[in-house]
Amino acid sequence: MRFKKNKVWMATDSSGQPIQEKGKLLIKYQLEQNHQYWVNPANVKPLDAKAAEQPIQKISAAADMPNSTIAPPEDSSDDNAVHIYTDGASSGNPGPSGIGIVMEYRGQVREISKFIGHTTNNVAELEAIRTGLLELKKKNIPVVIYTDSSYAHGVLSLGWKARKNRELVDAIRKLLGTLKNVKLVKVRGHAGHRQNEAADRLARTAVTSGDTRR
Repeated sequence: MRFKKNKVWMATDSSGQPIQEKGKLLIKYQLEQNHQYWVNPANVKPLDAKAAEQPIQKISAAADMPNSTIAPPEDSSDDNAVHIYTDGASSGNPGPSGIGIVMEYRGQVREISKFIGHTTNNVAELEAIRTGLLELKKKNIPVVIYTDSSYAHGVLSLGWKARKNRELVDAIRKLLGTLKNVKLVKVRGHAGHRQNEAADRLARTAVTSGDTRR
């Protein structure tokens, strides 16, 4: 495809349809690079015949990142893993913020709803992941973390440079490094996934109530 004046690769799902989130398309400038970008569909056009020097290939999101993927929670079938569904919410951005976490392990479910003060939505998304990781009791079992935040997914899995919130990002990276088997899964927000919707509800409840519930 062409994004503005540049040749790019557009991510598609298994049916060949463009991957979209919040009205944006996911693209790469080079297939071998880790960086991916969410862009306005109006700026993405098909290449004309003269510009296409190579055949167009379909790519899947995060194709070159073995520990990162984009998929609904239901795609994970590892019953031996701890599944951590996270979400952050901010009223005002920055404003009163909260996090929501749903942890599942072998049929057991734990929910966390926590008010984290006055901050941004990005910080809330990251803090939800950090808090979920800190709740882990064992480091040697598989862990799958779910987030609907493109920002959190980018700085933690896709090699994006964290220009802000560096200390928090570095802290999460260190926690991830202590685990033997961990995967960060990017899910589509407000797409009807039960656990992700529950995490969203817990985060919004924390914002409005201004307290913490476990």
